[in-house]
Amino acid sequence: MKAIVLGLLLCIIGGMAFAQTSTCKSRAAEKNLAGAALTSFMKKCERDAKTTCDSAAADKKLHGAAKTSFEKKCVSDAVGG
Repeated sequence: MKAIVLGLLLCIIGGMAFAQTSTCKSRAAEKNLAGAALTSFMKKCERDAKTTCDSAAADKKLHGAAKTSFEKKCVSDAVGG
């Protein structure tokens, strides 16, 4: 139970950290990307977000369900959807 509560708390904190930065979708809109350029940009941005979120989960020493939940929310917030 403590792990679930801790995981949810960390998700909220992680979400606030990414809320301060622009999302992949908003940056793509600013650049007026479309078609293949948009697809390529979004794939790279999501890949970078996964790497960053994985690193953040490791720094927080998360494991199991807490890590999975944190990473899923973190990537979703970074991508913008």
